[in-house]
Amino acid sequence: MNKNDPLLEVQNLKTYFNLRGSILRKHSKYVKAVDTISVTVRSQETVAVVGESGCGKTTLARTILLLTHPTAGSIMLLGREGVKSKEFYRNVQMVFQDPDSSLDPTMKIRDIIAEPLKGLSNLTQKEIESRVLKSLEEVALNSDVLDRVPRQLSGGQKQRINIARAIVTEPKLVILDEPTSALDASVQAQILNLLLDLQTQHGLSYLIITHNIAVAEYLSDRIYVMYAGRIVEQGPTEVVIRKPRHPYTIALLASAPIPDPKRKNLLNVEIVGEPPSSINPPSGCRFHPRCPYSEEICSIKEPDLDPLSQDRFVACHFVNKTA
Repeated sequence: MNKNDPLLEVQNLKTYFNLRGSILRKHSKYVKAVDTISVTVRSQETVAVVGESGCGKTTLARTILLLTHPTAGSIMLLGREGVKSKEFYRNVQMVFQDPDSSLDPTMKIRDIIAEPLKGLSNLTQKEIESRVLKSLEEVALNSDVLDRVPRQLSGGQKQRINIARAIVTEPKLVILDEPTSALDASVQAQILNLLLDLQTQHGLSYLIITHNIAVAEYLSDRIYVMYAGRIVEQGPTEVVIRKPRHPYTIALLASAPIPDPKRKNLLNVEIVGEPPSSINPPSGCRFHPRCPYSEEICSIKEPDLDPLSQDRFVACHFVNKTA
């Protein structure tokens, strides 16, 4: 597969959760967690999906992994429709946000790492043991942890085990859901550098879910900005962060702490109000109740995700105001 070939193609994906109607309310309502989203990840590329808590990022990741059933849309991996199968899960794995809750506390580390191979491959026990040792070595852990249980490890070690389990099947794509948010700052840097090293060694593609702009900037090649179940801006990470064009992206970047006092955000836009309801989102542009540039059309017509340039898209009626 060439580097620019699409590995993952998600088209018009929707994930709605049904809220059953009561006796007095005959019609069901839906939580529109993911609402008509398209995402592409190319071979050996890192794509970040960023946004504030509750925007639907994790639901998007779980839907792509088919852990949550999609309401509509298509998921294509390696040019084939994504279905729950051994082949699908050999090629796509996930590193979950909380290393404590994603590792079985009763299992030994050797069994945790080996579990995907036992379920997804036809390897012999000797081959499985060899693959487990290799994965452990690649995440910079010694074999003396194999007979421990998760509670005997530090937070950073647990996340390394999570990563070892994800790469043991030799996947093409790894989905990272806030992979460093539960870790100390010093350990976060180690994990991020480990992910970069593994990507180089194995030619991996990453889809990273994060609210941390710094993590997205450090790891990703392209970025999708998500708000209330929709993508509002996308493009090359460096370009989007240097010159954001959607008012929400500007506000999101303005709210991120910058360690260098000489660096200032291009525009200072404060996000006022609360995130909208995913059951009853605002009409038109979902950001308009909180947007300083909002005009009447914003509450009536939802903006399309239109191209500004090649590989750069923004969904805003008044994108010229942020130029």
